[in-house]
Amino acid sequence: MKSYSDAYKEAGVDITAGYKAIELMKEHVQRTFNDMVLSGGGFGGAIELDITGIKRPVLVSGTDGVGTKLKLAFEMNKHDSIGIDCVAMCVNDVICRGARPVLFLDYIATGKTDPKRIAEIVSGVAEGCVQAGAALIGGETAEMPGFYPDDEYDIAGFTVGLIDRDRLLDRRNVKAGDVLIALPSSGVHSNGFSLVRKILRDSGTPLDLYVPELGRTVGDELLTPTRIYAKQVRILMDNEIKVNSISHITGGAYYEKLPRSLADGIGARIDRNAIKVLPVFDWLQKTGNISERDMFNVFNMGIGMIFVVDKNDADRCMELLSAEGDAPYIIGETVVSDEGTVIC
Repeated sequence: MKSYSDAYKEAGVDITAGYKAIELMKEHVQRTFNDMVLSGGGFGGAIELDITGIKRPVLVSGTDGVGTKLKLAFEMNKHDSIGIDCVAMCVNDVICRGARPVLFLDYIATGKTDPKRIAEIVSGVAEGCVQAGAALIGGETAEMPGFYPDDEYDIAGFTVGLIDRDRLLDRRNVKAGDVLIALPSSGVHSNGFSLVRKILRDSGTPLDLYVPELGRTVGDELLTPTRIYAKQVRILMDNEIKVNSISHITGGAYYEKLPRSLADGIGARIDRNAIKVLPVFDWLQKTGNISERDMFNVFNMGIGMIFVVDKNDADRCMELLSAEGDAPYIIGETVVSDEGTVIC
């Protein structure tokens, strides 16, 4: 007999809708499976770690959500890329220790289960996992009537990466004279959207406004999913580039996140003119009349990840990343300082 409850449905929870969502998302989830995933299912996802060549296995974990960028997805009724953001926000943190992403779990809570919408969200999660090389081995969808509006939801994720203890990146290895190599972002990514939404609200800017300098509508630009940098980190680790530290440029940006990746007593000196600011940030700054200091404190300004690399390996690092079709560039160096980040 199939599970069904009239009483629960009258309370606002449709069990059968949840089952339908699971059926619709199966094909997306299976895209992420690899040889480490164990079959069987049940109440917990199982994976057998491949530790070939790893003497001292270390698991590196991370968890995060998407934040108020979700509000734009609701307004635009576009849900197939927000899952990429969720994966990216978790994975991009874990790879800052040099780890290879192994698994991912998602949690979606909504006021009312719409099977098609849930499947769209999970399709994005699966795409993010494919980009990261992680298996989506489980998750949870919770229908919570009265807690969330019927047409809204929240999403969070959790990831685990694997690395040999002897190769674990440690910010204490950073020294003065290391080179700061930047990788471009795809846009605003998933931070600063409370300020973004205030700028839109105060200026009366609709999401369907076409902006010539952006080459598309405001909504399409802002919903561009966060880049995932797992492949780039793997390339550098596999080629034994002397990466001393990595910084994921998110909330707090240059003045909070970058110093977190540096050794005590070491600061970062960045050449402002070297930063290739994306048009969306110029547009946001102008539209909202935001100071440059605030822009660099809230947004990534066109850089999603910064590698702190030994100066003797900087050229090789650039060559390897460029060969994979990326566009790395040098923005500065580390110095002996307690000032944190200085943009000059």
